[in-house]
Amino acid sequence: MSPGPIVPDRPDQPGRAVPGGVSADGATPAARDPGPPTPAEAVPPELAAGALPTEPTPDEAPPAGPVTDEAIPAGPVTDEAVPAGSAGGVRAERTVLRLARPYLGRLVGAGLLAAATEFAGLALMATATWLLMSAAGRPPLDRLTVAIVAVRALAISRGVFRYTERLAGHDAVLRMITDVRARVFGTLAARRDTPSQRSGDALSRLVSDVEAVQDLLLRVLVPGAAAGLVSVLAVGGAALISLPAAGVLAAGLLVAGVALPALATALTRRAADEVAPLRGALAVDAVDLTHGAADLAAFGATGAALAAANRRARRLARLERRLAAAGFAVDAAGVLVGGLTAAAVVAVALRAGVGGVLVGVLAVGALAAVEVALALVGAARQHTQLRAALDRVAALLTGPAPATGAAPTPGTGTGIAPSPAVGAAGTTGRTRAGAPAGAGTEAAPSGHDVRFDEVTVRYRTGAAPALDRVSLDLPAGRRVAVVGPSGAGKSTLAAVLTGAVRPDTGRVTLDGLDVSAYPAEDLPRAIGGLLAEAYVFHASVRENLLLGRPRASEAELTAATRAAGLLDWVRAQPADWDTVVGEEGGQLSGGQRQRLALARALLAAPAVLVLDEPTEGLDPAAADAVLASALAATPAGHSVLLISHRLSGLAGLDEIVVLDAGRVVQRGRHAELVARPGWYREQWLLQAAAERGYLALTP
Repeated sequence: MSPGPIVPDRPDQPGRAVPGGVSADGATPAARDPGPPTPAEAVPPELAAGALPTEPTPDEAPPAGPVTDEAIPAGPVTDEAVPAGSAGGVRAERTVLRLARPYLGRLVGAGLLAAATEFAGLALMATATWLLMSAAGRPPLDRLTVAIVAVRALAISRGVFRYTERLAGHDAVLRMITDVRARVFGTLAARRDTPSQRSGDALSRLVSDVEAVQDLLLRVLVPGAAAGLVSVLAVGGAALISLPAAGVLAAGLLVAGVALPALATALTRRAADEVAPLRGALAVDAVDLTHGAADLAAFGATGAALAAANRRARRLARLERRLAAAGFAVDAAGVLVGGLTAAAVVAVALRAGVGGVLVGVLAVGALAAVEVALALVGAARQHTQLRAALDRVAALLTGPAPATGAAPTPGTGTGIAPSPAVGAAGTTGRTRAGAPAGAGTEAAPSGHDVRFDEVTVRYRTGAAPALDRVSLDLPAGRRVAVVGPSGAGKSTLAAVLTGAVRPDTGRVTLDGLDVSAYPAEDLPRAIGGLLAEAYVFHASVRENLLLGRPRASEAELTAATRAAGLLDWVRAQPADWDTVVGEEGGQLSGGQRQRLALARALLAAPAVLVLDEPTEGLDPAAADAVLASALAATPAGHSVLLISHRLSGLAGLDEIVVLDAGRVVQRGRHAELVARPGWYREQWLLQAAAERGYLALTP
């Protein structure tokens, strides 16, 4: 339902302003709290029915849920919580690396191939140096044959090793990233207790932050391990020629591979920790400025919003310049360390009486070995920049997973009706009215009893409660309307019922069990419907309707759209059911968009149907007709929770509950409330007079 303007003295109002709008208190778009997210917002357009294949290919990981073989197990990865942006970075890395266990063999192979690549390059430089310096003395050709063949073999093998290392490493990491991104998306979609989460920041977590996991493996661990192993081999090779020279080389490698990485980390840590959150904030700004452009312009706030976004962009640019300058300084120091190490190795080797050709081999080998060790500097710098992003990813991977073990089993007496995938063992055999059993239809969920027991919700600490000790019974088959002024808590009540918001105190039970105990993927089959600001995807009418019931027949689509008053419009379109409605339903009027969302809710037919302002945007006559048709289309035994500002059409409901300031102030049937002084009677008289005037003016 439409939230109306944000009321300054009601900070608990769960209103959802248009993205990019300006609240009454002057908050900037990025700082504004959008209120509780609706379940529809968690589903991207690409997951609309028909947009993806019904079965994943063998090389693809399923988008959510438990998977087999090399997949990530469902539930938390570790029992340790990861404090984002704190000293929990090591734990965050451990959490992420646990996800790499199924691909450990591939990653170890990639690391060994990377080490072989670097060692081949080092050996190539040393062998080529020996060959050139030896050839200067014009020895017999047979003395150089082995070196000539070795140079060719090392040059070719270096390219082969590099190619196979990239192939093996990226194969393992991309498989892992598929699983991680599915887990992160599943966590973001199932979140019920983070009303301040913004879609732009969620996108940043899903894309940029998840890519940090890829960089951790490909740009930190694999090259770092390879550099360390090759450095040890280089010192061992130098020791075969001269132990003192090997000692000097080891000291130079320690400076290049330990001291310089530590220096790079110290110089960039503070700035790097701010980069990931700033990128998330800029993503939020982009969403606000794009989708809220019209509202910002209407209120003259475009300049202020652009200025805030520009400040963050300039701050991010300064941080990145600082990181680049620190990287340049450390790289210059690395070049200096390489030259000094080579010079010291030559001096010590000459003092130890090493021959001229071998001195040259040691010098060039030292330069090559230090260059390999400097890869640790790049790995350390990259690791520092990844810490904040890894913390954010790990916080999602270690958060509470939707309950599975404690939840009732679908198909049991107190559980949620099974999905079509449950199979014969869990099928109840019930179908929707008019649909023949076994004709490809889905089992209809049976009725459920819902109870609100002293539920209190606060969106912010210290604010007035959005719901204040609300109790409500909604047994199977009962139809209840919740009415009241804007900001009374009606949409919050629906959000608590659907699991989008968790109550601070009290509980909501479904057949005696707490709603939060049910798996997030199963709950919508029992409780769902048309929620506030239902999202319409950039897809066809058919795909939008099939979102909650992918296997519905065309006859069922027809019945749902007829009940919502949309069928005539669909039939009038050249593409019929395949008419594309545009981004966020942009090709539809407000009333058509609302009817499409209502038809989708009726088609899904949950056991407890929630209708939040189902007739918003319709004229009074059409609103009454659509509401009556929707209630008539609801299967017998299914409950209905209707939230409405309009009081017309409520006479046939079993109970009407009046909310004000989060509290129940009146309850009863329509005839009782109209006869009793109070808010309901006053609004009924006002609305009746207003609608009589509207109808009198209608031609």
